Amino acid sequence: MKDISLKTLLEAGVHFGHQINRWNPRMAKYLYGAKEGVHIFDLVKSKSGLETAANFLKDSVAKGNVILWLGTKRQAQAVIKEVSEKTTTSYITQRWIGGLLTNYEQVNKSVKRLAELKEQKAAGQLSHYTKKEQLLIDRDILKLEKFFGGLTRLPRLPDVLIVVDTHLEDTAVREANRMGICVVGITDSNADPEKINFCIPANDDAVKSVELIVRYLAEAVSEGQEKVSKAALMVEKKIAAKEAKKAQTS
Repeated sequence: MKDISLKTLLEAGVHFGHQINRWNPRMAKYLYGAKEGVHIFDLVKSKSGLETAANFLKDSVAKGNVILWLGTKRQAQAVIKEVSEKTTTSYITQRWIGGLLTNYEQVNKSVKRLAELKEQKAAGQLSHYTKKEQLLIDRDILKLEKFFGGLTRLPRLPDVLIVVDTHLEDTAVREANRMGICVVGITDSNADPEKINFCIPANDDAVKSVELIVRYLAEAVSEGQEKVSKAALMVEKKIAAKEAKKAQTS
């Protein structure tokens, strides 16, 4: 992973927390102080948290672990979808689907239903329905796509949940905690860091801050995926070499 400078974090506004009357005292150790009624993060600790989280993600993905991105607030939606597409991973940018982690098999039925409908439509298998019925099916697809479209690449329960604004996404965090799923999260000054395995103390409201952090984490995911690809290639080469040697001796 490339190093990220304090200047880069400062320019993105990572250091700004919430108003001092909205803070969670458990975030005190990550704060530098306050200015004009707003808490200021210690960027050395923000940098450390971000790099630690990124290294964890790189190693986790390299081991074959499954990740899920979560960012339903407006500032996070576009970049979450962007990095998910880039890394071919799963995401949620609309409201959190209650029970996704604690009742995965039931929720996954809707994901499978979406995949089936899209496949049938693409194959022209819905043409025998009336126009009114097709319109209803199209509406069903749109509704399912909105809430479950980012989950069609999720093969099973995720091993890691990456969260933008852990305070806002408290329901998801609690589900992950209950299921023993590791949480990597951007924790603003109003968050509870004790619920988070890898805490990134930072501004989760400014678009520049969110985009900088999410893209940095995505680079770590990509590097982990490259390790998997290289390992798979090595295995293929060894198998090919064994088969070639066997063919020569037979």
